Amino acid sequence: MPDKLALLIWAATPERPDLVVTPLVHALAARALDAEVEIHFAGPAVRWLVDGVADTAYATADHEKSVGVFMRELIAEDVRLLACGMARAAWVVAGEALIPAAGAAGATAFVARTLDPAWRTQVF
Repeated sequence: MPDKLALLIWAATPERPDLVVTPLVHALAARALDAEVEIHFAGPAVRWLVDGVADTAYATADHEKSVGVFMRELIAEDVRLLACGMARAAWVVAGEALIPAAGAAGATAFVARTLDPAWRTQVF
């Protein structure tokens, strides 16, 4: 059984924080199963990697846990967080910085994961 999981988040944007928690929980669950995990952020979802954005977003009305807390849990579990270069150019404005843990990987990198039999992929 493959033990590598790559997630692509593109539709779960900061305007809809309720949509991003599911892929983040899936990533944490995969790490709990000792899988190697990376999350690719594309399109407007790349904004989750802008410093401070995730800390002000909550998936539920009672604000029990910010998206930023989920992101720090992922980082602590060695999940790679990857920003698409095209998305970054389109959605991250001058003067904004990505969180220090954010790496870079373009569309080709995710497509390569989908073609590699050692990896499983999910798109959100």
